[in-house]
Amino acid sequence: MKIAILSRNKNLYSTRRLVDAAIGLGHEVDVIDTLECYMDITSKKPMVHYQDRKLSDYNAIIPRIGASITFYGTAVIRQFEMMGVTTLNESVPVARARDKLRSLQLLSRKGIGLPITGFSHNTAMTQNLINLVGGAPLVIKLLEGTQGKGVVLAETNKAAESVIEAFRELKANILVQEFIGEANGSDIRCFVIGDKVVASMMRKAKPGEFRSNLHRGGSAQKVDITKAEKEAALKACKALGLSVAGVDLLRSTRGPLIMEVNSSPGLEGIESVTGIDVARLIIKYLEKKESTSRSPRGNG
Repeated sequence: MKIAILSRNKNLYSTRRLVDAAIGLGHEVDVIDTLECYMDITSKKPMVHYQDRKLSDYNAIIPRIGASITFYGTAVIRQFEMMGVTTLNESVPVARARDKLRSLQLLSRKGIGLPITGFSHNTAMTQNLINLVGGAPLVIKLLEGTQGKGVVLAETNKAAESVIEAFRELKANILVQEFIGEANGSDIRCFVIGDKVVASMMRKAKPGEFRSNLHRGGSAQKVDITKAEKEAALKACKALGLSVAGVDLLRSTRGPLIMEVNSSPGLEGIESVTGIDVARLIIKYLEKKESTSRSPRGNG
């Protein structure tokens, strides 16, 4: 296959690992800066251009779309889809996963376990929103936040009111969620490829912190997940339509609760903690997907 990896930085660990894995399996691979792509949107022969050339000879693409470029990135993925190119994760599922509110609504509709979550625009409803999730302590999240940024733990109702009102003054969209105390500052990242959880790790927040993200100084270790946790992770990916994803869940007294589904999960943490060659598994899955789901070029 000839594979294009849509990534803004070819030196990122995840991008480099995917390049190495693809080459190791005998494929040609290029790293394409998503924002340097431009599109010829026609009904007869849609095309993606990059710098001074047409990207017409790729069999498959691997989108590594950062949160800040979701709109343009998904447009580029759609254009490749219009050209009949196989994509690891398709444009609509990527957009669903990036919209935290929409993804939670889709997961809820499928009956998948979630923390109690509230959303409101009206500041007059602040106290009602706090009561809805069971009161403090509670977690307040910016819809646009990533890697633990824009996430605040409010330990009292008064603190929660202040934070919510401050975010609203900034015209920010927020979610309010119950705090799962029994998780003890830890969560589980399940790495899903196709219909399998291929690797999993438990992330633990550093002392004095409740966010377990490795980017925020958290630690991680390999973990064996339960059947219920595996089923929840797979159901979450299926509900959003993702082929490859990192599913973050909490262990609670009422079973696994899905926190987030990431359509471009990083490889460094999961590979270093588990010792599993996740990049190679992704390329092997892409080989299978490309061979079984080819669509005629130009048929979108």
